[in-house]
Amino acid sequence: MDLNEIYRNVIDGEADEVQKGVQSALDEGIEAEVILNKALIAAMDEVGQRFENGDLFVPEMLIAARAMQAGLSIIKPRLEKQDIKTSGKIAIGTVKGDLHDIGKNLVAMMLEGAGFDVVDLGVDVGPEVFVKAANNGAQLIGMSALLTTTMENMKSTIDALAEAGLREKVKVIIGGAPVTQEYADKIGSDGFAPDASSATRVARQLIGN
Repeated sequence: MDLNEIYRNVIDGEADEVQKGVQSALDEGIEAEVILNKALIAAMDEVGQRFENGDLFVPEMLIAARAMQAGLSIIKPRLEKQDIKTSGKIAIGTVKGDLHDIGKNLVAMMLEGAGFDVVDLGVDVGPEVFVKAANNGAQLIGMSALLTTTMENMKSTIDALAEAGLREKVKVIIGGAPVTQEYADKIGSDGFAPDASSATRVARQLIGN
């Protein structure tokens, strides 16, 4: 099985073909970790680059991410069985009071496509839930907000992490339509990402990959 074919099908958003290709590669004896790195992660890196260059838009990026997840679903059991090291563990959620999830879901998929172990906490997530995730080994906390009225809960979460004695042990990245770099700096966030593609890059920088 040509891994380049899987790579191209991820970029083109051909989920069924990606699944078939990944299964064929496994059947031929190609290691799950090789498929992950050479086909799936590499393809999503390309998708992210094309998005940042303006050659792809959110719908195309979302379709590619879903195709990547289709392939990942095939190899994930093998990766877990082999205890393959991930790029890091990230807990991500939309902050308390905010029920929007499309942007958060896309970020989660892009991060997973970049090799991170992603724990999706969902929407309307209170500070105590983020704290629990940090206690459970998350190296990076990702918070999303679409409403200016819920942005304040990002600061509340950072304060809660500090009160729990975890602020020096975990990095924080925030994003969402009303969120800015200025606001991130103001509340003491470690990183800010205006879109799903840059979230992956910033996450790698913060965790050191």
